[in-house]
Amino acid sequence: MRLRVILPATLAAVFVLGACGSSSPPEASPKTSTGATSVTFEPAGANPSKSAKMVCEDEVRGDLAETLGVTATQVTKPTWNDHLYSCTFIYPKGSFTLHVKELVSEKTTTDFFNAQKQKLGSKDDIFGLGTGAFVAKNDDVVVRKDYKVLIVDVSKVPAANAAFVPAMSRSDVATNVASVIMSCWVGA
Repeated sequence: MRLRVILPATLAAVFVLGACGSSSPPEASPKTSTGATSVTFEPAGANPSKSAKMVCEDEVRGDLAETLGVTATQVTKPTWNDHLYSCTFIYPKGSFTLHVKELVSEKTTTDFFNAQKQKLGSKDDIFGLGTGAFVAKNDDVVVRKDYKVLIVDVSKVPAANAAFVPAMSRSDVATNVASVIMSCWVGA
């Protein structure tokens, strides 16, 4: 069962790494007082962060088309409400919604991620994706990275799925989408 979840995530990441990584150079991380490189996380602010906005941009749309085998006919105008950035990718035979919840600290991020796991239930952990990820009982995928939590809501992907090529289960669609996003998600 775990191989079924890990394999699609790994394959999706391999297919899109070149496309995502080539658009801009990585940002330099600041140095700590000991001289070691550290990562800084951007806490939630009045407006969505650059990395939150990235999930709804054209580059991701193209990367998702390569991974899912079909191009979205529309991506809805993103919304920003209560530090939740969301948009829906609409396809000829279904849709999914991406949500990025921005939080203010490691503790609030952990608390939100754990609350999602409690609320949605977990049928599988996904290893190697973000700093924590799981497939929910409803087939959504939830991924934690820095002070953000990505939720891939696949409730509008048909259960008997012929919407994507090759045909995938809902959880495989969600895992592949999360893998694409995470392979492109540079910076906090």
